[in-house]
Amino acid sequence: MQSTQWSTGLTVEAAGHGVVSHVGAVLLRMLADRSGLTGGLAQAVARRGFVPGRDRGRVLTDLAVMIADGGEAISDVETLRRQGEVFGQVASQATSWRALDEVGPAQLRRIATARARARVHVWSQLDRVPPAKAAGREIGEGTVVIDVDASLLLAHSEKENATPTYKRTFGFHPLLVTCDNTNELLTVKLRPGNAGSNTATDHVEVLTDALAQIPAPHRRDVLVRADGAGATHVFLDWLTAKNSPRRRMQYSIGWRVDGDDHAAITALPDTGWTPALNADGGVRDGAMVAELTGLLNLGGWPDGMRVIVRRERPHPGAQLTLFETVDGWRYTAFVTNTQVGALQWLEARHRAHARAEDRIRCAKQAGLGRLPSRVFAINQAWCALTAVAARLVHGQRRRRLRIPTTWPWADQITAAFNRITAIPDPG
Repeated sequence: MQSTQWSTGLTVEAAGHGVVSHVGAVLLRMLADRSGLTGGLAQAVARRGFVPGRDRGRVLTDLAVMIADGGEAISDVETLRRQGEVFGQVASQATSWRALDEVGPAQLRRIATARARARVHVWSQLDRVPPAKAAGREIGEGTVVIDVDASLLLAHSEKENATPTYKRTFGFHPLLVTCDNTNELLTVKLRPGNAGSNTATDHVEVLTDALAQIPAPHRRDVLVRADGAGATHVFLDWLTAKNSPRRRMQYSIGWRVDGDDHAAITALPDTGWTPALNADGGVRDGAMVAELTGLLNLGGWPDGMRVIVRRERPHPGAQLTLFETVDGWRYTAFVTNTQVGALQWLEARHRAHARAEDRIRCAKQAGLGRLPSRVFAINQAWCALTAVAARLVHGQRRRRLRIPTTWPWADQITAAFNRITAIPDPG
């Protein structure tokens, strides 16, 4: 009951002397408490008849804060423990290990539910969900954009389920889903290194979990983007079936250019090509887009699926296919079920999927890139916490977190503190 009372009487001000580092961790910890996440995690891992010496919600939240603060190993929790005047009591390394070891499949599902409930509460405080953008404009009022992508995690020691990868490295091949509107990591599926890039069942599973993380009112208009690994019959059929009178499920998925596409491209007249757009919405020199839908036999693929191709002069040293060496253009394509909008705009919207790589890189820098245990289950729990992811001067009756006035982010930190303390109790 007392695990979220550590910040009672705490104020933040941009003022003079006696400061410490890691002030951002204070804000993250407070946000977890105020949003109900800390309490939700405690309920998620609670066991009947077992009363832990340290509140498990507090322990898991502190590990998530530590990861967000740049921690790469469980021992980095000492960074928070050494600042007891700020954080109060923080669990030891041994307790942190035990807390992770207690997380099994059932607890992971309940942790995901706790995260979703906290997100509902936080998003309800927004005037509107930040719009996703492409080519200098909003993708759509109220449209939530979800990006699915896989990445490789290297293992430098023997770990359970670590295997050789398609790039001849050794480790894992997780599948991640992020939200382009808010830059949030919605879910991570940790997989062996030899897991396929285009395994449709994995795509369906992670996207189901990701959609559950989106508050229900915002699931009515969703755009799913993925690279060519998502262009399978099972996955596209599943996405198409999600459409209903009350929900619009759009997709924009990479498409491998093969022999049939080559023939269609050859048959295109010059007038079929239009200039492509830059990321800022301006015309991109040397790049063009066209539609191949009417020139292809798409029997067996979902109704309404369109194939759009882009051609661009390759950069020096680019590897071209035999077909591309003939005319000197490099071709990429994608499929979408969006029926309105200029081709240039739809293609620019699809290319904005590349932002997912930045979010994955940030996740790797914030704990995902270094799994702590030899045990796969503990590493799964670590991935779940990755997805959750100034010095004190004592007054007589209150504590003040003082930030130097010369610090570039002093005003932003103070404003963030005030906004977090204004979040109402989730009840």
